Amino acid sequence: MSHPQSYELLLIPDHSRTRTGGPGRPIRSAVVAATGETGASGYPRYTGEGMEADIDPATRTVEAVLIDGEELDPGMSVQVAEGDRGKR
Repeated sequence: MSHPQSYELLLIPDHSRTRTGGPGRPIRSAVVAATGETGASGYPRYTGEGMEADIDPATRTVEAVLIDGEELDPGMSVQVAEGDRGKR
């Protein structure tokens, strides 16, 4: 199976979802590129611009993520940008 070579990821504060009823505005974005490795989650690993993520290419779900080498803070989430279908 061929996996996309890159994605744009968005770091979003979860608390803003409850106020607006939808996703909040991203406070950071990063383009991550495939490393050719599989992460601990079993999904392809992507890195770039301070983000490291395991992404399920079938669902575009971020399964594991580090931001600047740290685990994601409570109240934050990371998702693939809405229009991003991944670059092959």
